[in-house]
Amino acid sequence: MTSGSGQETGQVTGTKDKDYNLVWFTEQCLSNALRLETYVQDVDRDGDSELADLFRKAQADSRKGAEQGKQLLRARLSG
Repeated sequence: MTSGSGQETGQVTGTKDKDYNLVWFTEQCLSNALRLETYVQDVDRDGDSELADLFRKAQADSRKGAEQGKQLLRARLSG
């Protein structure tokens, strides 16, 4: 988390940058998977299977990223 005057290394948030970034990444992947569900439903309604397949693949990638992020968070928070 870079600021204009340098780097925030946990003094403000109480969380090291790398841990903050991992939390942010995991949340973004989860959020993206939810948003893509709406997009899949929209294009399914319109009968656009090509676009639905693209969104489903992206959603699967987001879920995978979220799962990897959650695994790392569990390991780091328990250790």
